[in-house]
Amino acid sequence: MATEYGHGHGYGGWGEERRHRMPAGLRAPFEARSWREFGYVLLGLPVGILLFTYAVTMVSVGAGLLITFLGVPVLAAGLAGCRGFGAMERARARALLGVEVAAPEPLRTRGRGAMAWMGAVLRSGSSWRQLLYAVAQFPWSVFSFVVAVTFWTYGWAALTYPLWFWVFPVWVGQDGLQLYGDETHSVYLDNPFEVTVTALVGLLFTMATPWIVRGLTMVDRGMVVTLLGPSRLGARVVELESDRGVVVDTAAADLRRIERDLHDGAQARLVALAMDLGLAKEKLAEDPRAAAVMVDSAHGEVKTALRELRDLARGIHPAVLTDRGLDAALSAVASRCAVPVVVEVDLPARPVPAIEGIAYFTVSELLQNVSKHAGASRATVDVWRVENRLMLQVMDDGVGGAATGGGSGLAGLAERIGAVDGILVVDSPTGGPTRVTAELPWRAA
Repeated sequence: MATEYGHGHGYGGWGEERRHRMPAGLRAPFEARSWREFGYVLLGLPVGILLFTYAVTMVSVGAGLLITFLGVPVLAAGLAGCRGFGAMERARARALLGVEVAAPEPLRTRGRGAMAWMGAVLRSGSSWRQLLYAVAQFPWSVFSFVVAVTFWTYGWAALTYPLWFWVFPVWVGQDGLQLYGDETHSVYLDNPFEVTVTALVGLLFTMATPWIVRGLTMVDRGMVVTLLGPSRLGARVVELESDRGVVVDTAAADLRRIERDLHDGAQARLVALAMDLGLAKEKLAEDPRAAAVMVDSAHGEVKTALRELRDLARGIHPAVLTDRGLDAALSAVASRCAVPVVVEVDLPARPVPAIEGIAYFTVSELLQNVSKHAGASRATVDVWRVENRLMLQVMDDGVGGAATGGGSGLAGLAERIGAVDGILVVDSPTGGPTRVTAELPWRAA
């Protein structure tokens, strides 16, 4: 991912307004961004020489020694050094170009020891991409250095020519800056008109140079992002590993919740029920009336325990979802919401059970948030399919202010959805309304 620094804000008032009224072409030569980019190009040449020399030397020596075993560690050390230089280049691009590039995927060693490490370095695609950067950056840095320095130097020199053209008649012994000369004829920039034209040409060069340098650094940005950042495949592997961890953690948390609910709820109630029935059995012979009262109380406890078990089973996977699908299951959830909810489900078929279950629990949790926190008077639930994606949207007219940060329930919901390649988007300005959209992959059952 690449980002660029924006322009800073002034300290307010008239000065800021005046600065922003200045055209971008006149403002560019004096902006900090232009000088940072020019500094990046200047540093690019010595850095390019260092990287190119190191890469070519290490690869040449390593390739030459591959006929013996010594070539393998030399080549691995060369690639490891290129990875280190890649980290340096990402830091330079971040500081001077404002480009945020994530580090490439880490090495995946198969075992321990030096051999495993060398094998990981040689197998890593990012190592070879950073070697390619070290080689390709050098010719480009030479070109960009020459172009940038030439335009920058000639532009400022011509722009300031009216300030220093007196040097030639005083110290050099000629009328002005020589524009052309041969054995019979010479042209000097010495009269007021020529000096003014030279300054105007310098002004054009000075105004154009920052944009030329910016164009040159766009190529550098592309090289850094493409060759020094994570590859799409590597980033995808890291993302899937993270998602797998989220799924495992979520499943473990769900198991702990179910165990806690069983232990603290239905199990405790059934234990008390068994004790009450035992006491009723003892009372049955000597005090049938008291025993009948205790049995009646136990009957109420049985109903409560059954209700808790039913709610627990619904929290694991409701039977109505399995039997009748999302439309009926979401309608049942909406009927238990504290505010009126309109449910519209438009699906050509049922998705696979895993996606269907995630969709159900997503809407269920969002409607719980509406009941507890939104302060809404009504809500809507829409479910539809767009190509290969299942779309969910829950809207309410509450107070707003919902967000996925700060360890909120929406953050956990976003992680659970992201674990299956889904996306959760929350649009909830203060004062409402709140619109939460979830996007899940579609796979038909």
